[in-house]
Amino acid sequence: MYLDQRAHYLERVRYVLQAGAYPVQLAVSSPAAAWSWLKESFKARAALEAENARLRERQRDLELLSIRYEALARENGELRGLRDALPPVAERWLAAEIVSIQQNSLRQKLLVNRGAVNGVFVAQAVLDDKGLIGQTTHVGPWSAEVILITDPEHAVPVRVERTGLRTIAVGAGDASSLALPYLPGNADIKSGDLLVTSGLGGVFPEGYPVAKVTEVHRDAVQPLAQVRAQPLAHLDSDTEVMLVWFRPGHPAAPVPHTGSGDLKSGNAAMQPQPAPPPKPAPPPKAAPAQSADNQPQAARGEE
Repeated sequence: MYLDQRAHYLERVRYVLQAGAYPVQLAVSSPAAAWSWLKESFKARAALEAENARLRERQRDLELLSIRYEALARENGELRGLRDALPPVAERWLAAEIVSIQQNSLRQKLLVNRGAVNGVFVAQAVLDDKGLIGQTTHVGPWSAEVILITDPEHAVPVRVERTGLRTIAVGAGDASSLALPYLPGNADIKSGDLLVTSGLGGVFPEGYPVAKVTEVHRDAVQPLAQVRAQPLAHLDSDTEVMLVWFRPGHPAAPVPHTGSGDLKSGNAAMQPQPAPPPKPAPPPKAAPAQSADNQPQAARGEE
């Protein structure tokens, strides 16, 4: 003990004994350490799984919010486009979502989710941000049926913006063309001309874009030109349209058709006045009497 305390002769022995005893100590403490390690591992795994589930749920919520934000942004852009495209004659407008659409060679119609409870009425103009869509034909409480300008039974009074020539555009039965069947062969119209509403007919305002002329064919044998135009409205891809109310006193407002050519009321001073009775013709003048001396010579000879 003296030599170990002074010269540390037994230090090597302790080192060897400690190396030999360590496995025994490790084996004795392994069950408790292993149990503690297992508990910590399971605890950390459960915490990681819970956190992973929470993050996945948060990610789903963020994705849904992103999708909703994109939809709202797109809808906002569409509504802004509709609002910016409104003609000056529009007093107010109402956005309507397309519920169903029917497009074939016989019918070109769609159904919107606005009806009588929203103030929608029959023969109301329906537009989008590019051009004319059509007009309402049947109105229910919560929905309305719209006939498109491409329907074979629909006709739009239009005019050529370049020349002011008035005519009628008739639906051709498909979503990509209109026909102008009433133009003479010498009409001043050419491919690329813009067709706008003329304001006649009492439904559509004056000057709203309708279509662009794509084909003009003239035949010397035929008295009428064959003219085709492409609608400017996105009839096959629109998801929303706008129903428009017009200012009655605006110069471009459509004039309602009364059904007869006579005015029911108005300024009395502007009404036709009865013509005064004709003056009696003067009586014919009597021929002057002739004397015997002034008789013709032939009469005297006979005597």
